[in-house]
Amino acid sequence: MCPEIAADLHLHTTASDGRLTVERLPAAAKRAGVDWIAVTDHDCIHPELTEPVSVHDEITIIRGIELRVATDAQRVDLLGYGVEPTAELTAELDRLQTNRRSRAQRIIDRVESYTGVDLHLEPHAGIGRPHIARAIADSEAPYSYSQAFEVLIGDDGPCFVPREITPAATGIELLSEACRLVGLAHPLRYDNPAEALELTAELDAVERYYPYSREIDTTLVDRTIDRYGLLATGGSDAHTDQLGTAGVPHSQFDAFRAQFEA
Repeated sequence: MCPEIAADLHLHTTASDGRLTVERLPAAAKRAGVDWIAVTDHDCIHPELTEPVSVHDEITIIRGIELRVATDAQRVDLLGYGVEPTAELTAELDRLQTNRRSRAQRIIDRVESYTGVDLHLEPHAGIGRPHIARAIADSEAPYSYSQAFEVLIGDDGPCFVPREITPAATGIELLSEACRLVGLAHPLRYDNPAEALELTAELDAVERYYPYSREIDTTLVDRTIDRYGLLATGGSDAHTDQLGTAGVPHSQFDAFRAQFEA
């Protein structure tokens, strides 16, 4: 539990590659000491969250999304908060999910051919490489979860298959029309943070608080927030049931909350 954090605005559930269900979200949030959370599954909107903002066992849950997009130079992630899906966004997400399943099948086929081991995994909605890595680790193949990425299915691995990515301009337009707020996720994880942060000129927010694996200088992010008048968001990017490793502090949360209580 981190008492300084008011909200964890970046987490994943079983709708994509996380382990939390909607039923277990309130308990996880309470253990972390946060009252607000945002469910931001990869390239999909959680089907059990029927409203842009809802309250479950005294925890406010924002229906969100994490959408990967491609600039000319790199791939980055956008976070949409308070999603009310348009026909255009729904069509794009359907296209991406179809590609996810077909891509997963190709990766599974390659892994099984490469290792000679049956993974006993069928592609499903929201499937991603973490699901395949877990199946590899649980199989008779001699690889752990991390080794599955390092040796087999990482970007340079023999079983890797690329997936389709939404162009950045298209993604920004789709999310801006469907969400109350759109922000840039974990800006200092990218190969070119400055180029990624330039996208925020068309956005509402940026993920200022994030559990980077090492000490990070946030000066560039802070200058971008000041330059474009952005909201500072934050979250744990949790794929397990441990929330609150990062998030928006109480001192900065009122500005975000006001967008959802008007």
